[in-house]
Amino acid sequence: MIASLGMYDRPETAGANDRLWALIRDGLRARGLAAPDALTRGDAAYWPAWQAPDLVLSQTCGFPFRAKLHRDVTLIGTPDLRLPGCPPGHYHSVIIARSDDARHTPPEFAAARFAFNEDLSQSGWAAPWQFFADRGLALTAPFATGSHRESARAVAEGRADFAAIDALTWALLTRWDAWTQGLRVIARTQPTPTLPFISAKGANRAATFAAVAEGIEALDEADRQTLHLFGIVDIAAERYLSVPIPPAPDRIGQLV
Repeated sequence: MIASLGMYDRPETAGANDRLWALIRDGLRARGLAAPDALTRGDAAYWPAWQAPDLVLSQTCGFPFRAKLHRDVTLIGTPDLRLPGCPPGHYHSVIIARSDDARHTPPEFAAARFAFNEDLSQSGWAAPWQFFADRGLALTAPFATGSHRESARAVAEGRADFAAIDALTWALLTRWDAWTQGLRVIARTQPTPTLPFISAKGANRAATFAAVAEGIEALDEADRQTLHLFGIVDIAAERYLSVPIPPAPDRIGQLV
């Protein structure tokens, strides 16, 4: 059995994630569902977990869910992060640049060096692509970094001019990584459903939803604030699937 909560897992949040999982695990077992003792971490917490036939619970990004996973997993529910300007269960990206960059508006950055974490990221690629496309602009110089943290660091170090970062990841970075002090937010994308909780295909959705809701409710306030996690809401799969799928970054040069 596999459970993973890797999307916002870092040394400062690991303890809170472990305590959250213990509460969810015990709630699942109380409902007659098997659950692993501990979370899976590292590379196995992502695609290997999401595609595992014995996945009990994980959190994925909305883009992988709609592009590849939705037919093969059970959508359990959506975390409520209570982000400013977002409805329950929604999030957005912050578009960041260096504080000392003379440019201030998104159009000034459209042809600049854009760092994104990976091709199948809603917050790192799909949301900013849509943001610029809605304004008749294209991201003409994108390059992948492998993670939101590395995208932000690339901007801070001058290897990129701007990047789009998941708003919760940005909150964690600015709380614990001092090098972000040289960065600023220049824009925010439109809210979309946030990273969903999933389980293997055929899972008991109702029981798992209830166990997750109960676990979040039982978290102490310090852990809830650390994880920015305040509940779970029911957002239909169709809402995720309705979000536009952008062209792959390596095709951008062929389209502009």
